[in-house]
Amino acid sequence: MRDRNANKEGRRPAEGGVGLSDLEVQDGTCVQSRATRKVDGAPRPELSSEDDRQLDHSLRPHSLAEFVGQERIKKVLGMSIAAARQRGEALDHVLFSAPPGLGKTSLANIVARELGVNLRMTSGPAIERAGDLAAIVSDLGEGDVLFIDEIHRLARPVEEILYPAMEDFELNIVVGSGMGARTMALSVKPFTMIGATTRSGLLSSPLRDRFGQHYHLDFYGHDDLARIIKRSAQLLGIRIDDEGAFELASRSRGTPRIANRLLRRVRDFAQVNEASLVTREVALGALELLEIDACGFDKMDRAILLAIIDKFDGGPVGVDTLAAAVGEESDTIGDVYEPYLLQEGFIARTARGRIATQRAYTHLNRARSDTLL
Repeated sequence: MRDRNANKEGRRPAEGGVGLSDLEVQDGTCVQSRATRKVDGAPRPELSSEDDRQLDHSLRPHSLAEFVGQERIKKVLGMSIAAARQRGEALDHVLFSAPPGLGKTSLANIVARELGVNLRMTSGPAIERAGDLAAIVSDLGEGDVLFIDEIHRLARPVEEILYPAMEDFELNIVVGSGMGARTMALSVKPFTMIGATTRSGLLSSPLRDRFGQHYHLDFYGHDDLARIIKRSAQLLGIRIDDEGAFELASRSRGTPRIANRLLRRVRDFAQVNEASLVTREVALGALELLEIDACGFDKMDRAILLAIIDKFDGGPVGVDTLAAAVGEESDTIGDVYEPYLLQEGFIARTARGRIATQRAYTHLNRARSDTLL
């Protein structure tokens, strides 16, 4: 009897293809083989009652009605979900782009819940081989949602598997090797792909064009963040008044994830100091301890602005040089810190690099005589 491993070696696919060793064909439909039924060590997620209880205690909203902010996106997305359910079809593929912490993953969970289907979650860096993605796609049920976070980091051979899967719901399987290699098109069940990216400019045009819906999430206003904080406080069992919630909201950089993180630290501060109610004074005491200033800047934000002003005479300075000056990765500065500084007008981008604006000088009590933006 031929060794099973040797048989797999003989069916090694060409680069970018998927081998039959990873998949089986049943009645003309591609399904995952028993050997690869689990991906990344986890079976297809089926929520137990214990999982449901954990989700109920989560701070993530569970429906579009609970999701605070992004009103236009909620309206259009809700319309698309309702129409897809009425037609009994899979929702068009959706792409969410935004800086970290604005709700891309929460919206993906909500879409699956509103559609009443299963959600499969993974990330671009976690999918190393084309066969891994093909196995995941083939395991999806009718209308299920596949969520890929940081989709711009997919390897090119893996990305190319997505094209026919998203457009025609087919997988192109390479059979054989060398001169005898041939391609088989195997059907998969219609599904919805939801991609999330913090850098939409790095997505290739063929992949971007296959998303029927593209939404960019904006930073949140103080009022919306205050509502999020009060909802999270209720779930966490924290008593907080309107002024305390608004003070936290004003220093949360327009980001719900940061708002919830600050709320947890304020809870710790209030508990240690035996404060039964989080007021503005309690919030200010915690924020001062955390070194979060009135604009929501932490130590690294101020280090970036001070480096541009003090070390590079206000700029212009390239992001790589700036990263070396503050001891941080350039990607982290570009993805995490810079968007909010640009949004609030503390720095500006020019063809020669980043410069500090007059608002940055005023905030940091610095003075400069020449003309600034």
